[in-house]
Amino acid sequence: MKANRPQQDKPNAALIGVAFDADDGQKRITRGPNFVLAGGSPETHGRMQETAVKINEHLDSKGKQLADVSVDELRDIVSDIQS
Repeated sequence: MKANRPQQDKPNAALIGVAFDADDGQKRITRGPNFVLAGGSPETHGRMQETAVKINEHLDSKGKQLADVSVDELRDIVSDIQS
């Protein structure tokens, strides 16, 4: 017997970024279409934001969603955007 759960047409995916280097007492949280970023110093949080936005821009340019790429492909994208 199956549970009464709605079936999803395709898997969901999200990036989660967490940093612990803030020492100013600020709580930084940024949410985007497929990412959530929490914590970090202003510099670290900004770098996480920049990386997440660039990943989304790269995926958009290829007509893909985060759920469409493999872990290896995502790793290649991150490597490309940080070069």
